[in-house]
Amino acid sequence: MSISLDQAQVVVANTIAEARKLDLKPVSVIVLDPRGSIVSAGSEDGVSAMRAQIAHGKANAAIQLGMGTRALMNRAEQQAYFIQAMNGLAGGDMVPVPGGLLLRDGSGTLLGAVGISGDTSDNDEAAALGGVAAAGLAAETG
Repeated sequence: MSISLDQAQVVVANTIAEARKLDLKPVSVIVLDPRGSIVSAGSEDGVSAMRAQIAHGKANAAIQLGMGTRALMNRAEQQAYFIQAMNGLAGGDMVPVPGGLLLRDGSGTLLGAVGISGDTSDNDEAAALGGVAAAGLAAETG
């Protein structure tokens, strides 16, 4: 099972809306399916150039290692060499800081992942959590 295009677009729109409610800097949001393919993406006007790549790296880290990026950050603090090795295997496309969440349906089935970047990692994660909840899905940070 995978997140649908409609669901992914709702996650992107609601995450950006939540970022506006929180008065964050402009953000980029990427939603990946369980294979790591982009289903939907959005970037606000004025977002800095690398934010979409960072958002992709957060979502990719979550989906590839099966845990939210807050948990990956904690693991990186304990096992830096392991996370560095995994990032090498991923071609450098893993960003293990908050803002990458696994997406699940009501029965717990993995649908994909969302990544967001633009503000501080904690603020990015807060916007993603609000956006995912507004889309009627469950987010996994750890």
